[in-house]
Amino acid sequence: VGGTYSGQIVLWDNRSHRRTPVQRTPLSAAAHTHPVYCVNVVGTQNANNLITVSTDGRMCSWSLDMLSQPQETMELVYNKSKPVAVTGMAFPTGDVNNYVVGSEEGTVYTASRHGSKAGICEMFEGHQGPVTGISCHSAVGTVDFSHLFITSSFDWTVKLWSTKHNKPLYSFEDNADYVYDVMWSPVHPAMFAAVDGMGRLDLWNLNNDTEVPTASVTIEGASALNRVRWSSGGKEVAVGDSEGRVWIYDTGELSVAHPEDWARFARTLMEIRANRADGEEEGPMELAS
Repeated sequence: VGGTYSGQIVLWDNRSHRRTPVQRTPLSAAAHTHPVYCVNVVGTQNANNLITVSTDGRMCSWSLDMLSQPQETMELVYNKSKPVAVTGMAFPTGDVNNYVVGSEEGTVYTASRHGSKAGICEMFEGHQGPVTGISCHSAVGTVDFSHLFITSSFDWTVKLWSTKHNKPLYSFEDNADYVYDVMWSPVHPAMFAAVDGMGRLDLWNLNNDTEVPTASVTIEGASALNRVRWSSGGKEVAVGDSEGRVWIYDTGELSVAHPEDWARFARTLMEIRANRADGEEEGPMELAS
């Protein structure tokens, strides 16, 4: 499934020999008329919906069997007045109602599809540039980390958040260019991948280090990398570059999770929170005049 600049949603079928989409949504005022950068399939294999959001804040829910018209639409606005220019969207594992979105102005929001608080709920501030990627924690284990999510931005940073706090828990500042995308490992609780405009793929294992990536590789030619995705088994990472190429890396032992990693990550998070609290108590340093 793909979103397009015109607002159309297109569907390819790998079983078909056609290189063109087998289905597409109509260009209609009832659906999207602005670019669509957010496309998510939520639910189970047998009961799912396609959720799409365009940059004017319009959210549509579709049945993949019928792309002629959306099943429901919603305008994402903050404080009932300000449309949210959505640039990224992510759902926590197993959740089809609650989600997080990143925006053009750098703000992050929590939102829900249904219920009394349908629409935009909370606002999270921290980025100084547009949010380019957003990913909810997805590894399932002995400790529940589903409240965590990470974002990447044109401000050269990746930030770690919890839906329980409206300020970042931590800011990763090892990049010297736009960070275009980010994604949690589906199997390792403390690992995520990030890609930047210098052609660099970083793997971070926060149980090892929060200052520098555990492993990095720069693609041949150093074209900007603008997308990163883990395989469902968490042993391969695919990245897309600005030349239209896809690179697939085997992460080997780096991404293998061990039973103790969940408890270790819980301790890592406690340390991050303690350091954040210390920093807030000290406050900003003042320069003597």
